[in-house]
Amino acid sequence: MSKGTARRYAKFGAFFLSLALVSALITAFTTNKNQNNDAPANRAYSDKELVKTVPGFKNGYKIVNGIKLHYVEGGKGEPLFLLPGWPQTWYAYHKIMPELAKKYHVYVVEYRGMGSSDKPASGYDKKTMASDVYALVKELGYSKVNMAGHDIGAFVAYAYAANYPQATTKLAVLDVVHPSERYLELPLLPPPGVYDTSVKDHPIYPWWFGLNSVPELPEKLLQGNGMRIYQDWLFDYLAYGNKPPMTKEVKEAYYAAYSSAEAIRASNGWYKTFRQDIEDFKTYPKLSMPVLGIAGFDSTFRNLDAHLRQYATDVKTVKLEGAGHWIAEQKPQETIQLFNEFFQ
Repeated sequence: MSKGTARRYAKFGAFFLSLALVSALITAFTTNKNQNNDAPANRAYSDKELVKTVPGFKNGYKIVNGIKLHYVEGGKGEPLFLLPGWPQTWYAYHKIMPELAKKYHVYVVEYRGMGSSDKPASGYDKKTMASDVYALVKELGYSKVNMAGHDIGAFVAYAYAANYPQATTKLAVLDVVHPSERYLELPLLPPPGVYDTSVKDHPIYPWWFGLNSVPELPEKLLQGNGMRIYQDWLFDYLAYGNKPPMTKEVKEAYYAAYSSAEAIRASNGWYKTFRQDIEDFKTYPKLSMPVLGIAGFDSTFRNLDAHLRQYATDVKTVKLEGAGHWIAEQKPQETIQLFNEFFQ
């Protein structure tokens, strides 16, 4: 190689090295800038800030069964525990909490894997999660409480009532009930029309049960903006009339809670244990306490009604027109009325 050629290679090498350094600096600057911009946003949707928007409520934390559980409490009267669902947090009940607090001491619990509660490696079967809630109930000084749950929270609430009937005054489940062998009959391929959201009361096909059960993939695939897209699709698909009753600010709180790989991994634990939940369900007796079931879609109402009438002895079921899946948010006043009539 001639000296001239060597000098030219050296110049090219220096040029490309300079480009690489500039690129690295830009990347570092952009990353830090984005992180700095994200920090205030994350603070805005922290429990400390969100609870300020729900008058009369405060945050609480307890260590039970070796894990920290976060809850929000307010009001006076008989204890009423509310368990939220996926992909939301305690804030899912923010529209109904103040009114319920006029008659009840309301506790909205983030169970293991959710929000500000601990996210251990295991223990996401609903029987174990119900034991966490039971330990929390006792830690708070109660021997018997009213229990209500939505979505995954309905599974946990049902498991609580089945395993601790002596500690359950009344039970309400919103839109779904505990996993049973009915889940094994879900088709691999959806029937026609299940994604036609132009039909307000469209049938629901829960394909995400499968995705959320896959080990490791969802958190790699969805963390960050991918989870936001996923949540947005679900908020629309599971809303009556394809119009979710959530403002952009409310949805931002849910985005913030599920954007990390750790949060996705923990929440997927609730789905990975469905087969264990089904086996546990086979051992449960019929529920003997009064049970209220509320559903928004025709398809979910039929499933909920059939299940409760088979596995509970004192049942009332309601199809809440126009509620969709997001019952407490799409029909808050109607939900408050149903709760007050049932839990009184």
